[in-house]
Amino acid sequence: MNVPRPNSIEVRVPASTANLGAGFDCLGLAVELFLNVRATVLSEPGAREMARSMGVGGSSSLPSSPDENLIFRSMRHTAEREGFELPAVRLAVQNEIPVAGGLGSSAAATVAGIALGFAVSGRPVPKETALRYATEIEGHADNVGAALLGGFVVTFTRKDGSVVAVKKRWPKMVRLIIVTPAFALETKKSRAVLPARVQRGDAVHNLQRSALFVAALEERRFDLLWDAMEDRLHQTDRQSLVPGLEGVLAMPRMPGLLGVALSGAGPSVVGLATERFDEIGKAIAGHFERSGLTTTVRTLEAAQEGAVTTEKFSRRE
Repeated sequence: MNVPRPNSIEVRVPASTANLGAGFDCLGLAVELFLNVRATVLSEPGAREMARSMGVGGSSSLPSSPDENLIFRSMRHTAEREGFELPAVRLAVQNEIPVAGGLGSSAAATVAGIALGFAVSGRPVPKETALRYATEIEGHADNVGAALLGGFVVTFTRKDGSVVAVKKRWPKMVRLIIVTPAFALETKKSRAVLPARVQRGDAVHNLQRSALFVAALEERRFDLLWDAMEDRLHQTDRQSLVPGLEGVLAMPRMPGLLGVALSGAGPSVVGLATERFDEIGKAIAGHFERSGLTTTVRTLEAAQEGAVTTEKFSRRE
């Protein structure tokens, strides 16, 4: 059976913040910063595949080679797992997500590559399959679940390797104040400082609070989010990697601020707030600035929509 293949595909994938304090490797939230990728199918024999990237700091230095570029590698992973052959493509990337900033830049690239892998081959993108492949590449499901589905997600992996992401509605009144210090922190390095074993009391502490986080959102008990975002499994160990983080996590309550946490592996920090966004952003940024780091402060809404693919077919006579 001949499957019609589009000659141009565009995919838009949101950034994401993971963990949200205690929900280590299981909670994720899509954020209104986007990775936009256009894939053009190359019809000329021997045409060179490459990626051209533009956008926020670090985007232009992303690998252009198909062997090194994460979007290309995710496309190939999908083709290998599905048993189909990819056409040659060229990628044009416009990126709003800080690279190695703790906002799911690699997850967005992974999801984009999987979506493009299916699309350029003329196949629909099964969400469950895409989530599994993305988790295989990324190593954990929280960021990729949010990037794929949008909104607030709770994720887990079954014994057979299948992955589940349950999407929950995020209250529009709760905005995200994201403060990004001006340095990159690779997830691999940030995960390497975490201990292989944890104390039972710390595990119970985080289980209680991650469950409380979901319940507090469901019941609009925003007053409980401060407690729900307290973590004992990863943030303390990562403080040595992010100058100023210790001060941020020790911030006292202030009007409008519901809670604060390291965003994913860092170095960005996310504050949840309902008002006084500028004031809270300056307070968080001050801890980094006193440690000698410049920052970018963004006030954003959750992205309720996940990855979106648009296909364009050439006209045939």
